[in-house]
Amino acid sequence: MTYLVLARKWRPKRFSELVGQKHVVRALVNGIETGRLHHAFLFTGTRGVGKTTIARILAKALNCERGVSTEPCGVCSACTDIDAGRFVDLMEIDAASRSKVDETRDLLDSVVYAPGRGRYKVYLIDEVHMLSTASFNALLKTLEEPPPHVKFLLATTDPQKVPVTVLSRCLQFSLKRLERAEIAGQMHHILDAEGIAYEAAGIDALARAADGSLRDGLSLLDQALAFGGGSVKAEDVASMLGTIDRDALLGIARALVAGDGSKLKVELERVAMMGVGYGSVLVEMMRLWHDVAARQVLGESVDSDVLDTATLVEFAGALAPEVVQVYYQITLLARRDLDYSPDHRTGFDMAMLRLLAFRPGSGSAPVRARPSPSQTRSAAPQSSAATAQPAAASTTPANAIEQRWFDALDRAELRGPARELAAQLKPVDCQGERWILALAPNLDAVNTQLARNGLEEGIRRALGTAASIDIQRTKVAGETFADRAQRQTQARQSAAEATLLADPVASALIHELGAKPVPGSLKLN
Repeated sequence: MTYLVLARKWRPKRFSELVGQKHVVRALVNGIETGRLHHAFLFTGTRGVGKTTIARILAKALNCERGVSTEPCGVCSACTDIDAGRFVDLMEIDAASRSKVDETRDLLDSVVYAPGRGRYKVYLIDEVHMLSTASFNALLKTLEEPPPHVKFLLATTDPQKVPVTVLSRCLQFSLKRLERAEIAGQMHHILDAEGIAYEAAGIDALARAADGSLRDGLSLLDQALAFGGGSVKAEDVASMLGTIDRDALLGIARALVAGDGSKLKVELERVAMMGVGYGSVLVEMMRLWHDVAARQVLGESVDSDVLDTATLVEFAGALAPEVVQVYYQITLLARRDLDYSPDHRTGFDMAMLRLLAFRPGSGSAPVRARPSPSQTRSAAPQSSAATAQPAAASTTPANAIEQRWFDALDRAELRGPARELAAQLKPVDCQGERWILALAPNLDAVNTQLARNGLEEGIRRALGTAASIDIQRTKVAGETFADRAQRQTQARQSAAEATLLADPVASALIHELGAKPVPGSLKLN
């Protein structure tokens, strides 16, 4: 017997069976009961949230042999044929494969004819945004004044591409992404009805991976059943999805909270042996920091899907709120920059080292000692989130350090992100080959891994040494490369304007004809 996938077998056949989308169901049910049904509907939303399913249920409600009803019987020939996709008066069109204007005109030619079996001819056009401009133009007149026996049901994942002239002729319903609890609840219902053994933790992981799409969730559930040999176990789901085991995630978090580098090293090796996707590990860690921060701010009303209550309370009390906020931001940036690292493990390990090294100046977390210059030169460049701490005194005058830095930048020929970052840095000190630089805290956006790598490589080329950079988030006196460039430009502008005003011709125009110079109007090459 041919296996029918869960997404098709458990596709809702009545409004009452729909998961979520109550706002859409309410409007349609009220319209059917009061006889106020529009002739054209547009259902929008991401994949797998019920657009075409709702359209088919509406088609059954209009054509059920027992009468127009919000609860079609589901057993008459019209209902069964619609469910099977063979009802002659329900025309389902995939606009992605029938986007040409000739095909649209051929379709619309049949609109004038009365229904063959049902009360209404229903045209269900999926991914309607894929129609060509000419096809939309051909559809417009029919949408505006259709025959009374015709209903248009349009569905799209990208309503921004639908012309406003079409939008204005339709009732638009925006379907929401489903909540994780709604997806998990439906999975529990299906597995209980099917008599399949499962673990709740495995279902929760699948619901998270579904990302708001019930169809995607049921496809993942089918995959998990195949992977697990007919049952759903949390360990099998984690292996299938490439997600981290909760115990391993908790081990990393405990090491970070305790500031225990030795323990963190052991946990990182443990994660490496699991062969998980490091991107998914960072996502789970972001959820962990989010839950801790929410507990700190909102109190006991917050629960966590990642941590048990006791651990959540423990972490919320052990870390200062500002520490948790920065931990989340570092993890978020690490996830964004993961593909820029030499490999994903290196990028992940570096992110964990940043979290371990970072401690805001005061609070519940201890301040870690700053490594010596020799240790810094042998290690990877520090994160932009590192708290500024006083560097060892240098015998080089500040203005000399500044001039050396600006000279190096002039020769570095930087481009793109590296150039943007360099323009905002202020030189603080130079200890051998290590440059200590300051970046204002509100400029974190320019301090990406890609920018730091490009800047460091450019400085090495310019100086011909194995130079390294240490960027600190702090405000210091002095000027940046951008400040210097602006100051020099203004000085040249002022000098040029003074030279122009001293010219006899310009002077005569001003004194004899009353001409007035416009500040800044003189353009320099």
